[in-house]
Amino acid sequence: MTTEQASGITIQDGVIRGPLRSSVNNSREAKGSIHDDATATKLGFRGGTVAGSIHMELFPPILLEAFGPHWFEQGTLSLYFLNATTDREPVRAFVRQPMAKRDTQVDVWVERDDGMRVAEGSASVGDCAEPTALLRRPLDRFDAGELRMLKGIGPGYEFPRVSVRLEPAAQAQRMQVITEKLDWYEGRSPWGGAVATPAAMVQLLYAKSVEGMRGDVGRAVGLFGAIELRNINGPVFVDEGYEVGGHVVAVGQSPKTEYMWFETGMDDKSGKRVAEMRMLLRWMKASSPLYKE
Repeated sequence: MTTEQASGITIQDGVIRGPLRSSVNNSREAKGSIHDDATATKLGFRGGTVAGSIHMELFPPILLEAFGPHWFEQGTLSLYFLNATTDREPVRAFVRQPMAKRDTQVDVWVERDDGMRVAEGSASVGDCAEPTALLRRPLDRFDAGELRMLKGIGPGYEFPRVSVRLEPAAQAQRMQVITEKLDWYEGRSPWGGAVATPAAMVQLLYAKSVEGMRGDVGRAVGLFGAIELRNINGPVFVDEGYEVGGHVVAVGQSPKTEYMWFETGMDDKSGKRVAEMRMLLRWMKASSPLYKE
């Protein structure tokens, strides 16, 4: 970490507190998305929302304080998103101080500056007997009922395997708005080359994998409900090719959304598993033509 990053971290009452940051909604120009002010307010939000994956980037400096560099090799970050924030609203990440640097799991959360809980979950490193926050979360809270957007998609639905690469230009663009810039994102790291940010990892493990099913969902507005990143044999490197595949774990609906839990995994060219992700992806019923009477 740089001196500037380290100086913003404090430890109080057994909790590691990150500095107050203003997460940027860098997708606010994506018209028709949940990040667009006009679309989001029409659906009942205060404005275009900051993606949950962006808030995950608050954590690496304090996870390094908690666990050391080993987190990038075999660490997890598991978050359920409770309340959306808008562009540049001040937020802070918290990690409960662990008793050990290896083979342990602790609670983590994100709060807005007024104390509103934005996200909560767990972080771990190494081998832990306890399931992560998302793996212990029940997936059948609501009766699935008759799905419209996700009709024909169920547990076991396979995503096609795709080739992915985090291009240096994309990483450089992310550096223009990221709130917590580690030196390792841009230059040499303890493992050699530059490593991916959490938001970049989410993009690699999500975007191309689910593209094939977008036609089934239609024009509905989607948003992240929960994300768990797992470094299995990390880190994920910039400008290195990987293969990603995955499958649906569960589908269902709440009063306002249809949702899908899914798992994806990333392998390097040798077939070694590098990283995994569990995601809850929601689609707003009010935005879907299938719910227009």
